Amino acid sequence: MLMMWIYIAFGLVLLIVGGEVLVRGAVGLARKIGVSDLFIGAVLVGFGTSAPELVASLNAVSENSPGIAVGNVLGSNVANILLVLGVTALIYPIISHPKALYRDGFFMLCATLALAALIYFNGFASRITGIVLFVILVGIIVASFLTDRTETGDETAAHMHSDEAELMDGHLPLYASIPMALGGLAGIIFGARFLIEGCIELAESIALSQTVIGITVVAIGTSLPELVTCTIAALKKKPDVALGNVLGSNTFNVFGILGVTAGIMPFNLPMDEINLTRDLGALGISVMLLFLFAFSGKRISRWEGALLLLGYLVYMVLLVRS
Repeated sequence: MLMMWIYIAFGLVLLIVGGEVLVRGAVGLARKIGVSDLFIGAVLVGFGTSAPELVASLNAVSENSPGIAVGNVLGSNVANILLVLGVTALIYPIISHPKALYRDGFFMLCATLALAALIYFNGFASRITGIVLFVILVGIIVASFLTDRTETGDETAAHMHSDEAELMDGHLPLYASIPMALGGLAGIIFGARFLIEGCIELAESIALSQTVIGITVVAIGTSLPELVTCTIAALKKKPDVALGNVLGSNTFNVFGILGVTAGIMPFNLPMDEINLTRDLGALGISVMLLFLFAFSGKRISRWEGALLLLGYLVYMVLLVRS
């Protein structure tokens, strides 16, 4: 029992530190080779903070625990909205930029509907499904990049991505950037392995389903890089970065993580471990609250952030008591 908790704690620490180091190393390397702020913010930071979810999901499926993989993505998407945006808005209200919100929000909504459909119809058993999801992700990246390059003004997604790149730029020399990026990736890989092994044992020992463990322990752990990034942004009074980060991360989690996972290792989701009303309901409600708050006053205020956090607490209680 003690070793189980050591595995989980050690895995979480490696994921958190590895995710942060990977992003900073990758950003430093990108700076040295002349990559634009737009690409750094839109691709490297967003995908780097989602790397723990990808590695954890691949490890879970390889260990014959697909419930953890799907629970990780579903739980991370809920946590990104209710927990990450909730904490960020409490620190500093989040201004929503209409142009970015319409486009990136649309992509996230499509990802949410796709995730709900895949869970409901158990659509992860086909490698073709995984390939299609990944191709959609590539299309979204290309469309976003081309759109951002043509946008001007402070209320564009390009502005948010530039801020994101600036926040994660440690001005590292080349000889430090490469080892940091490789070391961060190694930390994520080993951290995911320890975390998944510990969580499988935890699920068996306390009679909770692997999917619930994925939605809670694994999802919170793999969402911590996003929380760190967004908290830094809020403390530096650039909380709008958090909204772009969450929208992009939630989109990547579905099309990228589940796409790659199903494309490499197709799997059958144990439907008896999913409570469709509770879990898909939580996902749907979190997305509706995000759009309601972001569009209503063109900002997510502190009281709205507190409400998001309260919603996350309620969902966690329902999960544990199930």
